[in-house]
Amino acid sequence: MFFRDIIGQQAIKDRFIQTITESRISHAQLLAGPEGSGNLALALAYAQYVSCTNKQAEDSCGTCPSCKKFARLAHPDLHFVYPVVKSPKFKDPVSTDYIEEWRKMVLNGAYFSLEDWFNFIGTDNAQGMIYSQESDEIIRKLSLKSYESEYKIMIIWMPEKMNQSCSNKLLKMIEEPPSKTLFLLVSENEEQLITTIRSRCQLTKIPAIDEQELIKHLSLIPEAEGKNIPQIAHLSRGNYRKVTHLLNPETQDRFNLEKFKELMRLTYGRKFMELFDWVSELAEIGRERQKSFLLYALGQVRENFVYNLKNPKLVYMDEEEQAFSSRFSPFINERNIMPITEELEKSVLHISMNGNPRIIFTDMALRIVKLIRK
Repeated sequence: MFFRDIIGQQAIKDRFIQTITESRISHAQLLAGPEGSGNLALALAYAQYVSCTNKQAEDSCGTCPSCKKFARLAHPDLHFVYPVVKSPKFKDPVSTDYIEEWRKMVLNGAYFSLEDWFNFIGTDNAQGMIYSQESDEIIRKLSLKSYESEYKIMIIWMPEKMNQSCSNKLLKMIEEPPSKTLFLLVSENEEQLITTIRSRCQLTKIPAIDEQELIKHLSLIPEAEGKNIPQIAHLSRGNYRKVTHLLNPETQDRFNLEKFKELMRLTYGRKFMELFDWVSELAEIGRERQKSFLLYALGQVRENFVYNLKNPKLVYMDEEEQAFSSRFSPFINERNIMPITEELEKSVLHISMNGNPRIIFTDMALRIVKLIRK
């Protein structure tokens, strides 16, 4: 990954390059930014530049042996940690068990989400995380001497998904790191990291991608030809993953919209038998997809409330979503916006805690029945 491949974020690229050229590399760094901001891409480009043996003024050379190995994510001094899932094949999984899938995912584009990753490896009804046994792998890998580069680099994607035991062992490694070791923690919710780890990392806040930078990028790629580029950049809110979905709508996006429309129509119409069928369908789709739907529904409830303000600049919905909202938005108002939001947020929490999805969705739907006509 090259710095030039990253959309926008020029100030951060310049800062990273400066710290390397001035030999001010902090051994533990936290790159914290929202989904689609490019924080993983920045970590990869930073790691490649650190290891490059023929650094250019603004980027890696791309031709040295180190850069060629980074291009395949196969450098012996580059290590990854990321959330994984338990399966019949892997009872006590670690990141290495999924390294081939990880390489394919990253090489296809580094702007993916946790949901994309879990869909790629097929989680079914399992919830992924970074398990305690991962810490032993981290210690083992970093206790070895570097093979080729000056630094051993450990990129930890979504460190907020670490369980407590793994977090505590990682903390000890960060406090007393092996010589010439670089930790790059890539997070979307750094507040979920334990405070002691956050306090020991140099924090770099990665903002959402600037809208004008997105427009500039979209004008150069074939996929956006003939599309309304300014509208796509606006609707994405600086999230490049959202940009790719707007360019090529995926099945999950359409599924979320259809299930949201069904939920609101059935709860308003008080069609309980059909609503129970709706619950049965949602209960069978797997926890990660259930959370995806609930988070989408949260966003749509908020968007419908804002839609009532009649200010297009404040609306972040595509044409199909707006077509539904033009009729539905009056039913989301100042009397019910907060309680409906609270019910959806509570459902996300309960699904994350492995609650019974049938009970959770039934309770949520019945409560929305009471709220939707307020």
